[in-house]
Amino acid sequence: MRKRFWIPILLIIFGVFFPLLFDIEHVGLHHMIEKLKNNPDGSTLMLTALILVFLNTLRALPHYLGALLLGDALGRKYNRPILKIAVPVVIIPAVYLLINSYYSMNYHFGGPAILLLLSILFLQLFGRQNMRPLFMSFVFSQLLFGYQWLDIVPALTSFGFGGGEVSVLVKSTSSAIGFENTLSIYSLLFSAVFIVHALVFAVYLTVVEQKWKMRKDLESARLEMVEARSGREALHLVHDLKTPLSLMEGLNSLIQMKTDDPDIQTYTGKISDSIEATSDMVSEILYDEKKNWCSLHTLIEYVRQNKLSESSTIYQFELQAPSDIEIYINKIRMTRAIVNLIDNAGDAVEGQKNAQVVIRSEVHAGIWIGIEDNGPGIKNRDLQKIWNAGFSTKEHPGLGLSFVKNVIEEHGASLDIESEPGIGTTFWIHFPKERTRYEHTDHR
Repeated sequence: MRKRFWIPILLIIFGVFFPLLFDIEHVGLHHMIEKLKNNPDGSTLMLTALILVFLNTLRALPHYLGALLLGDALGRKYNRPILKIAVPVVIIPAVYLLINSYYSMNYHFGGPAILLLLSILFLQLFGRQNMRPLFMSFVFSQLLFGYQWLDIVPALTSFGFGGGEVSVLVKSTSSAIGFENTLSIYSLLFSAVFIVHALVFAVYLTVVEQKWKMRKDLESARLEMVEARSGREALHLVHDLKTPLSLMEGLNSLIQMKTDDPDIQTYTGKISDSIEATSDMVSEILYDEKKNWCSLHTLIEYVRQNKLSESSTIYQFELQAPSDIEIYINKIRMTRAIVNLIDNAGDAVEGQKNAQVVIRSEVHAGIWIGIEDNGPGIKNRDLQKIWNAGFSTKEHPGLGLSFVKNVIEEHGASLDIESEPGIGTTFWIHFPKERTRYEHTDHR
């Protein structure tokens, strides 16, 4: 289970058993309560109120925060925004019931709890995808502290605030010694400061996140524009090759007609074959949808002939699939895609000892072509980001991976990743059976 799931779950479990680890005696609140009962005065009252608010915040923070983060993680994973709200609404009251089932001092599910659940609804609707879980947690912690101050405002008791034993004692004592208004003013002031600060900070973070995403989108658009412009220029150049190729083919045919010399006929035949092969290559470059049957041997030879990253990396070929198996592909684009993966693997292991990149081919339920490196691997949090245009990490740059993915998908194939941090990464291209053609069934 990923970190984003087990951390919230551990927080919720910790919140359930928190009262056993951290009760009123551990923070000195029991002593303050006894002192307040025996000799009530304003200073003791205000100090007791402050300690009570801190204790209530610490008690509530783990399971509230855990429920918030768990709901957010589940909502993102299953693309169900309703889970971001439903999970906290179910878990938080359940935690109160569990605590009250074993703890002698009653945990009051009152006003602050209702406000916190409404705040979760607000944060999820307002923040949506614009606020990171860490920032959301910080905003929520401030709201939690602000709401806890409302528990000790005497005037709010009838509205469901401050139903716990200690809160009731503090408020009744304030009324007995004439500190009711003072306690209310201080509590409301602290509450307002933290709530307003949390809301302002939430708005600020949302705006910052939106600007950051806009910059990323603009950068991605710029990269796509540059790539498209370069592609158009290359297409124009390739298109211009058609004219000299046609001229050469015509002159070559004329030579074949003018001579009966067998050697010249042999040479012109080879020239004609080369012109035809070059013409097919030009067509594959010009037209993405242009595909032909290509043997695995030919594809691998094209990959070998293409210039890979210049480095001390050892490139190995471990080819278990029969070389005469044919794949229905655009040979030029598929070669570029495979070379991109090989160059990425070379960049991932560059500079390390025993740097190695292995190109594999296997047969089972189709053809598998794998590019394996023994680099640092890709972190789990980056596995879904590597396909984004412009995304890169120091560990694994991911150059051209968006292009690779597009090429693989347009061929009806799939691209799988096996990566383990500290061990290495393997990209597998899988061509299904319907995209392959077997001339022989033996595996040489």
